[in-house]
Amino acid sequence: MDLLSDVLSLFDTRSSYFAGLKAGGEWAIDFPPPDGIKFNAVIEGGCWLTVAGIDAPVQLQTGDCFLLAPGHAFTLASAPGLPAAPALDVYRHAQQGVARHGAPRHDFFLIGGRFSFGDEAAILLDCLPPLLHVRGDTDQAGVLHWALQRLAQELQATAPGAALMTRHLGHMMLLQMLRQYLAAQASHPAGWLFALADPRLRAAIEAMHAQPAHRWTLAQLAAVAGQSRSAFAVHFKNRVGVTPLDYLLRWRMRLATRRLKGSGAPIATIAQALGYDSDSAFSHAFKRVMACSPRQYRLRHAGAQA
Repeated sequence: MDLLSDVLSLFDTRSSYFAGLKAGGEWAIDFPPPDGIKFNAVIEGGCWLTVAGIDAPVQLQTGDCFLLAPGHAFTLASAPGLPAAPALDVYRHAQQGVARHGAPRHDFFLIGGRFSFGDEAAILLDCLPPLLHVRGDTDQAGVLHWALQRLAQELQATAPGAALMTRHLGHMMLLQMLRQYLAAQASHPAGWLFALADPRLRAAIEAMHAQPAHRWTLAQLAAVAGQSRSAFAVHFKNRVGVTPLDYLLRWRMRLATRRLKGSGAPIATIAQALGYDSDSAFSHAFKRVMACSPRQYRLRHAGAQA
């Protein structure tokens, strides 16, 4: 399995949501920071998108798609600078999943889906910029349109397998956006995602993913990457943003959270499967990354699922 697929396979979809928006005339809506990743597609008309953290508004046209990362408020408007209504007020009156705003005659239609993921998603979501924009004339936009329309049908249906279909649609849309983003970057900023474009770093990360319980040393990982120990350490930190052994620690803990939530295996068994000789060593490592003990984490998520 390739690295991106390996990471996405761990993502648990905590919740998903679909909504449409029709608007006309002069209008503007303020949205709070999304809880999770928000995918949108402009079906008809155009608008301006202003995102917190981005200096200039972005003009969207029919066919365009965009992804909004968690933590950034945004505004959709027929023109920049118009007074905006709170999204909560607009969507409170939605009918059959579609909200209406502005003039009675609508010349703008947008559909959107939101996915909230568990803690394991941080390894990828922390690499994302506030906004990913895909032009309507690309193949990726066609896939995203189809996936959002399927999402609307799945969330309204009671067909067997709807939950799994929704999860896969979320992964599909995220993967399409990430492919577009990686292909468009002339120079990659620091972050795990951008190490995929570097064959030497990718080889080292693939080795850690393939054998997370192995007692990797910096020298062993440097050999996998075909670099000297010192050159590899600097290269990895500059491109990924953390040291190689810190990355290994974080990956092990992402695997641990999945097993703590998804299985009833004893904590000692999980610790041994991830290369730890004692519960105390595993607990110390887990607290360093997750800010709680493995037992507390399991109890917290058992309560959330009850």
